[in-house]
Amino acid sequence: MIVLWTDGLIYLLVLASAGLVCYLSRQQHMRRPLKKIAANPVAMASLTLLLCFALIGLADSIHFQAGDSRGNEAVSLLDVACDTMRKHGEKTYSAPFAAHGYAKESIPAPDGSTRWDYPRLQYGGAHLADPETEWVGDVFDKTFSGFSRGAGLMLMVLLLAWGDQHERRRALWRTSSSKAVWATLFLVVSGCYTLFSLSAYYHVLGTDKVGEDVFYQALKSIRTGLVIGSLTTLVMLPLAIVFGIMAGFFKGWVDDLIQFIYTTLNSIPSVLLIAASILMVQVYMANHPENFNSLLVRADMRLLFLCLILGVTSWTGLCRLLRAETLKLREMEYVLAAQALGVKPAMILFRHILPNVMHIVLIAVVLDFSSLVLAEAVLSYINIGVDPTTHSWGNMINSARLEMAREPVVWWSLAAAFAFMFALVLAANLFADSVRDAFDPRRANV
Repeated sequence: MIVLWTDGLIYLLVLASAGLVCYLSRQQHMRRPLKKIAANPVAMASLTLLLCFALIGLADSIHFQAGDSRGNEAVSLLDVACDTMRKHGEKTYSAPFAAHGYAKESIPAPDGSTRWDYPRLQYGGAHLADPETEWVGDVFDKTFSGFSRGAGLMLMVLLLAWGDQHERRRALWRTSSSKAVWATLFLVVSGCYTLFSLSAYYHVLGTDKVGEDVFYQALKSIRTGLVIGSLTTLVMLPLAIVFGIMAGFFKGWVDDLIQFIYTTLNSIPSVLLIAASILMVQVYMANHPENFNSLLVRADMRLLFLCLILGVTSWTGLCRLLRAETLKLREMEYVLAAQALGVKPAMILFRHILPNVMHIVLIAVVLDFSSLVLAEAVLSYINIGVDPTTHSWGNMINSARLEMAREPVVWWSLAAAFAFMFALVLAANLFADSVRDAFDPRRANV
C-alpha cells in the first residue's frame, strides 16, 4: 500500500470530522441547529450528494502497487473500479456514445486502396456489427437495463432496511428529510450504475485528444477538488480563529499587529504569491530528484503545497469576521462578570468567546469550500494550479480551451468538467445556506 502526503492528511481529516460531529452532537447548545439541519430536506439531500462525492474521493485516496504488462504502477481503488475505462483508450477524440472517430482519416481497404472516412473505434461500440442501424436500439436497451438494475438494487436495500425497523423508527422514515435522502441515493446509485454499465461498451462522455475516457477523468478529478477544498480549510482555520479572536479580545498593540499582518498579506496579489510558491516547489523538486522518484509523488507534493499556499492567503476574510464578533462579545455581561471574578483570559476565550463564534466558523467553512473548488479550476486554467499530470476539472477546462476552436467543436470535455463541478458546488452552497440559517442566532425561533 502507498500512502501519499495528501492521502494521510485526508485520513486524519476524516477522523477529525467524525470526532467533531460526535462532540457537537453532545453539546446542548448545538443540538437545536443540528436538528434543524436534519429536518431540512434540501440540506439532507445536499449532504447526501456531498457524501457520495466524498466516498469517490476516499476511494481514489487508497493507493497500492499493481503490476501489469508495463510493470508496477500506483493505482487506487477507484482505478480498479474504473479499470475498463482506464484501459480502453482510443487513438484520439471521439464523441459521447460514438462508434466512429470524430475526424476523417485514410482507411486502408482489403484490396489495397484507401478511402477517406470516419474510422471505427477500437473499443467504443466495437460490439456493433452495423452501428448505423443498431446504435439507437443498443444504447436504449443498455441504458434501460443498467438503470433497472441500479433501481432494483436500491429498492431491495430500501425494503430490507424498512423490514428491520420498528414502528417508531418507521415514523422517522416518513419525514420529508428522510424521503429526500432516499430519493437522492436512488438517483445517484441508479445513475452511476447506468453509466458504469454503459462504459463497458461506449465512452459515455467521449474521449480527449490522447484518447482517454472523459468520464474517467471527471471521476478522478473529484479527489483533487475535495483535497483543495478540505485541506486548504484545515490550514486556514487555525490562523483565522487564533488571530481573529486574539485581535478582538485583547485589542491594543495585539490588534494593531494582527491587522498589520493581514492587511499586508491582502496587499500582495494572491495570484503572484501562488505562482511564486509553485515555482519554488518546482525548483526544489528539480534540485532534489532523489526524493521525488515518480510522477505521482511529484504531483502530490505540488497539490499539497497548493493547499498550503491557498490556506495561507485565504484566512484573512474569516479573521476579520471573528475579530468584529469578538469585539462585540467582549462587552457582554457574562464576559465582564468573568473578568471581574478574576477568570484567566485563556479560560474566557475558550469557554465564553470560542463557543459563541463557532456558528460563524461553520458557516464560513462551508461557504469557502465551494469557492476553493472554483479557485482550483481558475488557477489550473492559467497553469499555476495542480500539476498537469493530475486529473482535475481545471486541467480539463484548460485543455478544452483549444478544443472549442475546432470545427466541429469538441465540447464534451468542458461540459463534463462543468457538470461535475456544478453538482459539487451547488450541493455545497445549498448545504451552506441551510447551515447558515440553522446557526444564525436571529433565526433561532424561526
